[in-house]
Amino acid sequence: MSAFWLFILVLALSATGFVLGRARAIKDAGGDIRRLHSLPSYYGSNVMLSTLIPGLFVLVAWLIMQPIILQTQIAQTIPQDRFEDAGALNLIMADVRRVADGFDVAVEQGAISRDRARDIRTEFTDVRSLLGEVGVALGSNVDSYVLQAAQKYRTASSTGRIIMTIVALTASGVGFFLALRATSRVSRARNKVETVVRTLLLAAASLAVLTTVGIVFSLLFNTIEFFKLYPASEFFFGTTWAPSFGGGSELGVLPLFWGTFYISIIALLVAVPIGLFAAIYLSEYAGPKTRAFAKPLLEVLAGIPTIVYGLFALLTVGPMLVSLFGDGGMLGVDWMAGGRAVITAGLVMGVMLIPFVSSLSDDIINAVPQAMRDGSLGLGATPSETIKQVVLPAALPGIVGAILLAASRAIGETMIVVLGAGAAAQLDMNPFAAMTTVTTRIVSQLTGDADFSSPEALVAFALGMTLFVITLGLNVIALVIVRKYREQYD
Repeated sequence: MSAFWLFILVLALSATGFVLGRARAIKDAGGDIRRLHSLPSYYGSNVMLSTLIPGLFVLVAWLIMQPIILQTQIAQTIPQDRFEDAGALNLIMADVRRVADGFDVAVEQGAISRDRARDIRTEFTDVRSLLGEVGVALGSNVDSYVLQAAQKYRTASSTGRIIMTIVALTASGVGFFLALRATSRVSRARNKVETVVRTLLLAAASLAVLTTVGIVFSLLFNTIEFFKLYPASEFFFGTTWAPSFGGGSELGVLPLFWGTFYISIIALLVAVPIGLFAAIYLSEYAGPKTRAFAKPLLEVLAGIPTIVYGLFALLTVGPMLVSLFGDGGMLGVDWMAGGRAVITAGLVMGVMLIPFVSSLSDDIINAVPQAMRDGSLGLGATPSETIKQVVLPAALPGIVGAILLAASRAIGETMIVVLGAGAAAQLDMNPFAAMTTVTTRIVSQLTGDADFSSPEALVAFALGMTLFVITLGLNVIALVIVRKYREQYD
């Protein structure tokens, strides 16, 4: 049985458990729910959770572990003279999975008859005669050892699905009958359900933390491997970025971080004034109807995919800037040679960051106590003087935190930079020149058939780790500032 239908079956069984558990509790109380320890829905939920959780646990654990186990077992059957290293073995195993998955497609399309497919699934007494038609069905030549490994992979996978179905249904069934049997009017169903829910919430919180820890360690280990191959001093203080997979690479990170921060600064110069002024207007001047219309409309910008912003930079903003600052442009200057430049990416990224700054600043300004405004107005200050001398100073820590959060968002942006800023790694003050950032170089270094034992590929992890530390520091500073601000008015 497929995982999807097994999941549906477990859900149906748990829904049945909810109905039967609730009915059993009411029946045991003689129809008077006042005699129950808990509300009737808790008894049904107890049986439902006792049925659902074991089955889903088995299903998820099996789906995670089975591919790993199959990969290890089938890889041992591949002749060692067919691969040189782990990378070549992974390519062979990918071919094995492709052939194994292609059987069903070939049979469904009629490229292999069902009788012949049964022959392929048996003992391989005539493997060579099957290679040709399997290769034709799958669109490529298939080696005999790949075909045999694919057959073993299919057999083991099919057996695993059968065992998974039996174990998952057994676990759900045992939970179903034990919980239903224990259901009575005096059973503390509410306590059990709340304990389970609290445990699930704790598991969800732990999963988020463990995911972060896993990301950090995956970056850290590969970063350590990189610094074993390449000097840290040349990486952090080098001024030339010239990777070469043939050797002799210069992997100085300073040009990349200069481009990253330069584009981010331009973006903040655009986003902070516009976003802050929009927040002041919406919170202090706009009426309820205007605010109800303008605020959601402004926040639509936050929901636009960054690839769309990148296309906007490439197709609209870049050519427009060239028509103004390029050779033969409207301003009569020759500052901009092409549409891809720091200012192109910075302007578009600034537009993208406007809702981040405006929304956070609006919430922070609204959090300033009304009594402070009333006191200022009562002393004779005008509304603009109140905003400038009372509201903004009081909200300044929170606004700074919002700006830092927007800065960390700008530093991690990729698609706008790829399409709008170019790919030149250079230290230049000219905003009309093409530059690149850390994120785009990470993508570039890991694109294609990269050898993960070379410094040219491992440098992507060092870049990611460095960028992670910087953005984490900005986020921590921003959260500390915002938290102190909130405590001030609690």
